[in-house]
Amino acid sequence: MYDVVPEYPELRVPLRAAHLALARAAESRGELVLGGALANPVDGAILLFLGETPEVAERFAAADPYVQNGLVRSWRVREWTTVVGAAAASPIR
Repeated sequence: MYDVVPEYPELRVPLRAAHLALARAAESRGELVLGGALANPVDGAILLFLGETPEVAERFAAADPYVQNGLVRSWRVREWTTVVGAAAASPIR
């Protein structure tokens, strides 16, 4: 989860191609499931990773041009126990 600066929509423009390349590479490795900015207002972003440990998401954030260039004020990784849905890690039937 990213908390972004107020000027994020404008500031991300020159960094967007590099950010999306990083995201697409993580997706192709099966690490990134979904990602995108929150809307109305654009004050954060959520990226959903699949992994046994938080390391995959932490490594992504450390390499992300948005983080490296100060567009992200803070970020955090949270574990999520999924119980419903085709990809649920701990399905409850």
